[in-house]
Amino acid sequence: MTERDENRTHFGYEEVPVAEKRQRVGAVFTSVARRYDIMNDVMSMGIHRLWKTLTVHMTHVRSGQTCLDLAAGTGDIAAKLAKAVGSKGRVVACDINRAMLSTGRDRLLDRGLVGNIDYIQADAEALPFADNSFDCATMAFGLRNVTHKERALASLARVLKPGARLYVLEFSKPVSPLLSSIYDQYSFKLLPAMGKLIAGDADSYRYLAESIRMHPDQETLKKMMLNAGFDRCEYLNLSGGIVALHQACKF
Repeated sequence: MTERDENRTHFGYEEVPVAEKRQRVGAVFTSVARRYDIMNDVMSMGIHRLWKTLTVHMTHVRSGQTCLDLAAGTGDIAAKLAKAVGSKGRVVACDINRAMLSTGRDRLLDRGLVGNIDYIQADAEALPFADNSFDCATMAFGLRNVTHKERALASLARVLKPGARLYVLEFSKPVSPLLSSIYDQYSFKLLPAMGKLIAGDADSYRYLAESIRMHPDQETLKKMMLNAGFDRCEYLNLSGGIVALHQACKF
């Protein structure tokens, strides 16, 4: 890769400097933070809750364990993990965006979830945790927004204990050409319109649609996880491949 390539990346379909992408992604999520949960329910017809419930179920985390929820957003998965690990366990809810993290913290505090969740603002590419710290890590709908995905995966491998597992829930590639065509129409026509109506922000949701298309497909992401230091990587297609749940073990 050339020096120019190293300093440029994609923001949706645009090619931009790395520093600019960080700023623009931050602006997107700061803009949508307060309406993020409502938009998720509308966009997925509530199915995102089932995807997240399945993810936590697949982790099989136990009482007393320590879990990292990266790109924690408004706290859906962190809340479920906190319940699973109980008062003797810990969950670290980590997100690079202060507005998203604050919204998630306020939401979980309002639900009475206190005592076993810590909130840390940090970059996925350089996690501020010691080696071999966590029994499990999850990342839902965040990896596609990371500039250097391979660095984030390597950082996750570093902070997980040997034998611990990573679960990445992310939009992916529909397995059916017909579904893919329908999904494109929905993403690029209806999604920005809904973003404008509900969140007052069509551009942010247009970016989200484009970021999904630029994200690696199932097999490519599997190879990236293996290259980052994981083993026994596999994935489960959900909703016809619109979403995929990748899981892998740190060896």
